Amino acid sequence: MRYLVFILAIALLVSCETQPKGTVVKGQLTGATNLQVYFDEVQKGDQTILLQRVQSDGSGNFQLEFPEGLKEAIYRLKIGSKEIDMVFDGTEKVVTINGDLETLDRYEPVIKGSQPTDVLEETMKALFAKEMDLKAINNFVDTTQNAYVATLVAMKAVPIRGDLLEVHKKALNKIAIAHPNALLTTTYQQAVEQVEQRYAQQKAGELIKVGQMAPDIKLTDPEGKQYSLSDLRGQVVMLDFWASWCGPCRRANPSVVALYDKYKDQGFTIFSVSLDGPRRVAGLNTQQLGEQQERGRKRWVSAIEQDNLKWEYHVSDLMGWSAAPARVYGVSSIPKTFLIDKEGRIAKTGVNPLSGIGALEQDILALL
Repeated sequence: MRYLVFILAIALLVSCETQPKGTVVKGQLTGATNLQVYFDEVQKGDQTILLQRVQSDGSGNFQLEFPEGLKEAIYRLKIGSKEIDMVFDGTEKVVTINGDLETLDRYEPVIKGSQPTDVLEETMKALFAKEMDLKAINNFVDTTQNAYVATLVAMKAVPIRGDLLEVHKKALNKIAIAHPNALLTTTYQQAVEQVEQRYAQQKAGELIKVGQMAPDIKLTDPEGKQYSLSDLRGQVVMLDFWASWCGPCRRANPSVVALYDKYKDQGFTIFSVSLDGPRRVAGLNTQQLGEQQERGRKRWVSAIEQDNLKWEYHVSDLMGWSAAPARVYGVSSIPKTFLIDKEGRIAKTGVNPLSGIGALEQDILALL
């Protein structure tokens, strides 16, 4: 019996000696041979404090030791040109990262030893795979337990813009309750409040208001056939200002096409107004204007074909930013989109297909 107690005591002593003090972050990454490894605490955005730096060995192994442990916070691991953010809750003992350095910033290496980082890793993988739209992100921020994870996902997945503030307000409320004195909380609140104020001023100055009749647009398609916005009464219409040269517009087009395919047989259609044409009209003679309009028309037609914009309502006066409808609707940036109800009234302004089709789809369904 005494022998058994002695053996157990020795085992307990050995276990205590092998248990690391504080927190250890270590790993092995293919492609990380003899590179500097930085471990920072994220204060706000890209502002960080360096906590420790080591060099990986010839096999890509590295180990960072923090004898005093690490508090609950957001941390950033940087190796070479790659980096990854992690969230610790302060209970971590040994955190391991194994995989390929090339995919580190896409959260593909296996990370073990930190429960909040597990949640973050799974969510970021879903975002990279485009499995989460704005509605899903909103729900995640609303329901996830760790405030730092919620905030980090909101900041990485959704631009801080006036039409997308709902998700940021949820994240801000969560982090303000959990970490009221954190610098990240203060700077995040300032950013959200500034955008909210600018957005309110912008909405107050918009020419087009919800509830008013949509000003009519009568223009021709690339082949010269005329279409009128007012002819679409009885349908829910997405009025979309765009251009072939507009990168965000082109990136949004697959989502717009998906909406059209899904609801075109239920009374939904799209009326697209292109701002192709000369970037400026002033100073151009008639011949120069005509030449630039023709080049704009060719780019417009090519973009319609390339992006498979299959609805028939494509119109433009090929006057670029000087287009008459752009002036009437107060369009100063694109994509700029409005929803129009079956009676021809403006139902929503500032619609943003780039943010994912979830919220936009709900608006369309409500109008249908």
